[in-house]
Amino acid sequence: MRIVRTALLLTAAVACFAQDLRVGIIGLDTSHAVRFAELLNDPARKDHVSGAVIVAAYKGGSPTVADSANRIDRFTEEVTTKYHVKLTASIVELVQQVDAVMLLSVDGRQHLEQASPVFAAKKRVFIDKPLAGSLTDAREIANLSRQAGVPFFSCSSERYAKTLQDLKHDSSIGRIEGAFTFGPSPIETYLPDLFWYGIHSVESLYELMGPGCERVARVHTDGEDSVVGTWKDGRIGEIRGLRSSPRQYGAVVFGAKKIAVSGTPDGSYRPIVQEIVKFFQTGEPPVTPEESLEVLAFMEAADRSKERGGAPVALERIK
Repeated sequence: MRIVRTALLLTAAVACFAQDLRVGIIGLDTSHAVRFAELLNDPARKDHVSGAVIVAAYKGGSPTVADSANRIDRFTEEVTTKYHVKLTASIVELVQQVDAVMLLSVDGRQHLEQASPVFAAKKRVFIDKPLAGSLTDAREIANLSRQAGVPFFSCSSERYAKTLQDLKHDSSIGRIEGAFTFGPSPIETYLPDLFWYGIHSVESLYELMGPGCERVARVHTDGEDSVVGTWKDGRIGEIRGLRSSPRQYGAVVFGAKKIAVSGTPDGSYRPIVQEIVKFFQTGEPPVTPEESLEVLAFMEAADRSKERGGAPVALERIK
């Protein structure tokens, strides 16, 4: 009886997956590969996300980056054995087997090279944070997208944390006149300072404030960063990057009617995976390429401000 029941469940799962978009992963050196696979490929989970299934992956990896080299084999084993994802020998082979792509490689410097064959194959792509290892590379990704007529979507999972979304959509706050976000900000030498983890707080700030930052000023110490952006309409947004404080994310919104503080995020990846699947289905990115480029310009301007002892740097001067 148990064998029959198991066979029926598997048949139902296969039938369900037959209607799903086939998704490929580039880069198995991040925990996101495992977390996204469990949400999409395990229909028995209460938090299962329907509409897509991961069927293939290109392992990738960056031997000179410890967080890639030290974890890629473990993540690859879990994704391929537990979630039955097939490995491919190349990205070109991968894109021939899928309808859409998640580019998850932990080393943002690889993203431009890895995204190129995806655009060439006319496949929609989600590019995990950071969009690229530099603003210059990010602009080239946007150019490739336009030339191919293929949309892309890039952001941090923190944009869609329920606690942040509750703040953004709380009508009792009134118009958002300013915001303050905070989170961990360890620094990796191969990327601009905020590209590694500080980007989560920057993305959260942009989710609350929207694009339109004009200039950025940064105060940097070994333990903390304070980065203040002045928007073109006079509003002020600030992030605090934490290195000596507990590893915690949060936000404060200064509204026209009241000030509100977020709760602690639950760490669920379900909201971002839902947004990715919706993007694959519709081709409409919830974060525009222009905003994604501005996020990177904000972070590079913060580095320039640090070099200049905290002097403000205009985003339009970031080349």
